[in-house]
Amino acid sequence: MKVVVFAGYSGAGKTTLVERVIAELRQRGQRVSVIKHAHHKFDIDHPGKDSWRHRQAGAFEVLVASDRRMALMREYEQPAEPDVHRLLAELWDGVDWVLVEGFKHCDLPKIEVMRRIEPGQAPRPALYPQDGAVCAIATDTKDNLPQPTGLPMFDLDDAAGVAQWLLASGERFVYEPDHHA
Repeated sequence: MKVVVFAGYSGAGKTTLVERVIAELRQRGQRVSVIKHAHHKFDIDHPGKDSWRHRQAGAFEVLVASDRRMALMREYEQPAEPDVHRLLAELWDGVDWVLVEGFKHCDLPKIEVMRRIEPGQAPRPALYPQDGAVCAIATDTKDNLPQPTGLPMFDLDDAAGVAQWLLASGERFVYEPDHHA
């Protein structure tokens, strides 16, 4: 599998870009999985449902499956920052691409997603000047760049260009778990 991270600050446009890149890769016959880093408490379960009741009773993991989908819910005993490599190990290895949204401080190849800072917004430092894992930038304006770069640049609306570049550069994104053990 090939893995790329879409990294940037909240509101930069990561989700929209990832959504569009998924569609572009699918149109090109690629099977795509996604890992999304959630910063807030979230839940996919609903109070009163059997799986929710099992979790409330103290189950460490609840796996719900049908003939159409599967969901695994795991309760961490202690709060801990998720490790992207452990999450990658949870995925089916038969996918072509894993698009990771978030995890901006991980060691995987990244496309930095940047949006123009509007008046009144706090400055958001760019990742690429200090992070050698950033291998491309997607932005709505080159004015965001604090310093020149030779990295490939994409418009935030150019999901087709991003997908084409990913496919053309695929070997650089091959995930080798042994290098991250």
